[in-house]
Amino acid sequence: MIELPDKWIAGLHAWGIRGVMLQVIIIAAILIIAFIMDYVCRRGIIPMIRKVVRKTRIEWDDYLLNDKVLDNTCHLIPPIVIYLLLPLAFTAASKWLLYLLMFTQIYIVVVTVRLINSVISSLYELSNRSDKLKDRPLKGVYQMLKMIVIGVGAIIIFSLLLDKDPSRLLTGLGASAAILMLVFKDTIMGLVAGVQLSAYDMLRPGDWISMPKYGADGIVQEVTLNTVKVQNWDKTITTIPPYALVSDSFQNWRGMRESGGRRIKRSLYIDMNTIRFCTADERKRFAEEGWIAETEKNDSEVVNLHVFCQYIERYLRKLPEVNTEMTLMVRQLQPQPEGLPVELYFFTINKDWIPYERLQAQVFEHLLAVIGCFGLRIYQKPSGLDLERMQQSI
Repeated sequence: MIELPDKWIAGLHAWGIRGVMLQVIIIAAILIIAFIMDYVCRRGIIPMIRKVVRKTRIEWDDYLLNDKVLDNTCHLIPPIVIYLLLPLAFTAASKWLLYLLMFTQIYIVVVTVRLINSVISSLYELSNRSDKLKDRPLKGVYQMLKMIVIGVGAIIIFSLLLDKDPSRLLTGLGASAAILMLVFKDTIMGLVAGVQLSAYDMLRPGDWISMPKYGADGIVQEVTLNTVKVQNWDKTITTIPPYALVSDSFQNWRGMRESGGRRIKRSLYIDMNTIRFCTADERKRFAEEGWIAETEKNDSEVVNLHVFCQYIERYLRKLPEVNTEMTLMVRQLQPQPEGLPVELYFFTINKDWIPYERLQAQVFEHLLAVIGCFGLRIYQKPSGLDLERMQQSI
């Protein structure tokens, strides 16, 4: 305990300052000293630190020594000064001293928790600036660290209020671990899932994911301790528990975005009754158009579907929006009751949704318009109008 020197006390007594008046004067002096220390810190030390931080070329000090961290650091100085000087105003056995010291300690703990949490927030902002860490879902991990700091601070505060050793409270919490795990089940599972998502690079903010089970199909906006926020294409927001992304299956389109193109895989159903050998006039016309080689001009076994498939491939390779360096093919699939599927398999250079859909529509509109030149027809189920025409013809 800090005590006033006997000479000082004797001098104050000589001036007639005793008892309560002496305590009031000492308390006022302590508060003035605490105010002066706070003023010096805010007006003198912090501006100097800010100037030094601005002049350095490194970035991490801009985040770790930001305004919030420095402000919380200043909040620590007055209570520490008061805690150290309060014994000067009271006797060692005074109950008021015990109460004031206890509340001062509680305030110091609260400010310390705020300071540590502000440092953790600064570390999160710093990690978002890092090329290696900015795409990792680390927000949940930092949230868990904040919760641990708050929990430790709460335990220390309760130990001060109850005048108990904090280790005893921790022992009691260990005995009730099962209850705590039940209460904080989602938080614990979210933390474990967040670590897995980050460690295996399964999900990043900005990824396009599809998870029909939860009605999610859009861009990941935020990954927190308890939720993954997805903005769907219709601008609605879907929240998914992080552990659901680990335990269930979801589709991440990041690989497509990072690749050279976006795949189009779509079929035309050809009416098999229209597949036949080309006539001599057709072969001549196809050769003039460059759709078949001159050597095939006199080949009586050239099939119109074969020519059509060659035409499709040449047409796709001429489109500037198609990535010809990736897989590009036109193939026939297993015949179906609706006809013979001719599948187009190629990749677009532009991976955005609207240009992708426009190119897909452009390609199939063109093919539907030109298919008649090859003597082929697209299969289409009879409609009511077709049945009416059949009856009229009969």
